[in-house]
Amino acid sequence: MDAASRPAVVIDNGTGYTKMGFSGNVEPCFIIPTVVAVNESFLNQSEGANKENCLAQYNAGIMADLDFFIGEEAISLSRSSGIYNLNYPIRHGLVENWDTMEKFWQQSIFNYLHCDPEEHYFLLTKSPVNSPEDREYAGEIMFETFNVPGLYIAVQPVLALSAGYATSKSEMTGVVVDIGDGATHIVPVVDGYVIGSSIKSFPIAGNDVTQFVLQLLRERGELIPPEDSLDIARKVKEMYCYTCSDIVKEYNKHDKKPDKYIKQWAGIKPKTGASYLCDIGYERFLGPEVFFHPEIYNSDFTTSLPDMIDQCVQSSPIDTRRALYKNIVLSGGSTMFKDFHKRLQQDLKKIVDDRIDASNARHGVDIKSQPVEVNVVSHPIQKIAVWFGGSAVASMPEFYESCHTKEEYEEYGASICRTSPIFKGMY
Repeated sequence: MDAASRPAVVIDNGTGYTKMGFSGNVEPCFIIPTVVAVNESFLNQSEGANKENCLAQYNAGIMADLDFFIGEEAISLSRSSGIYNLNYPIRHGLVENWDTMEKFWQQSIFNYLHCDPEEHYFLLTKSPVNSPEDREYAGEIMFETFNVPGLYIAVQPVLALSAGYATSKSEMTGVVVDIGDGATHIVPVVDGYVIGSSIKSFPIAGNDVTQFVLQLLRERGELIPPEDSLDIARKVKEMYCYTCSDIVKEYNKHDKKPDKYIKQWAGIKPKTGASYLCDIGYERFLGPEVFFHPEIYNSDFTTSLPDMIDQCVQSSPIDTRRALYKNIVLSGGSTMFKDFHKRLQQDLKKIVDDRIDASNARHGVDIKSQPVEVNVVSHPIQKIAVWFGGSAVASMPEFYESCHTKEEYEEYGASICRTSPIFKGMY
């Protein structure tokens, strides 16, 4: 059976979570944390062995390469045992440790997806600010270590836009606001082509919201166990946080009706087994507020997310701006807060309308600008939009023709991964 007749493997590696599965599916088979637990005792043994005992040193090195775990299993092992250290291969959307990334892919393919990489084409996703060298490293690992027959390295925002196209038949022109756990990118796409010069990076992502929620809980004096504090803050963020339209009104609501708006978190301390309770109050709406007023989290950041989106569109070609404002697509787990899209649309519409009013005032009553339609698109699959878009793209017959093949790699080397059908040429 030819590899092109089998479904392709789609792996979306994010800073916080990795989504993996097969093309043609609506949902990924697995969503696991992007983390690797490595047994440090073997590494220490390998370093401590004297030169005469080369065989023991060699065996310790092999065991260090074999004894590792990924995902939830890695996190639980690191908590229960002191010999496993957690390594996060991706930071702020970029791969920092390629050896750890290779280990993560190895476990993902063989232990989770249970497939032979030599019998499937692969689609990997990359951040829009990835360097060409990173694409080369990924291609080299896939072709050399896993011997894949074909590889396609896709840009995450384009796949997110493809997901919206596949679900609602919207245009392939729009602004993708991709807010993950470690990085936030605002990427304008016109007819499927990324406008690279207008890409904007926002300094706050999902992990910053988690840290801010934890900071608020600690400042209020909530007694939460230190070893579980980050995990509790993340669960509070996912379960209770929401976006409000007016922060002052929200404060008044919580003060007038605390029984209705203040929630309680119940847990058990892992070391003592004692139960504890903590209140979840203002952080419910203050957590997501950092996207709209980042100065409350860090005084170094003063530009809000709606302002950054507006700057992104305004830096794009003038004939594409109306179409870009009309289709602002959300992607990533940190856009799943209740009413996030409504608040984003409200603030962005105000910025655009204020600019039009100022323009009309300058030119007088004779010349008036047409109103600009601002539309923020929210859909149920935006949490896995990148993976779903990859699944949809890899299901198309043209996908296999666009992949870099093993034969091309053997003839030209890893430099073939610098070229992309999306960007039409070299970086």
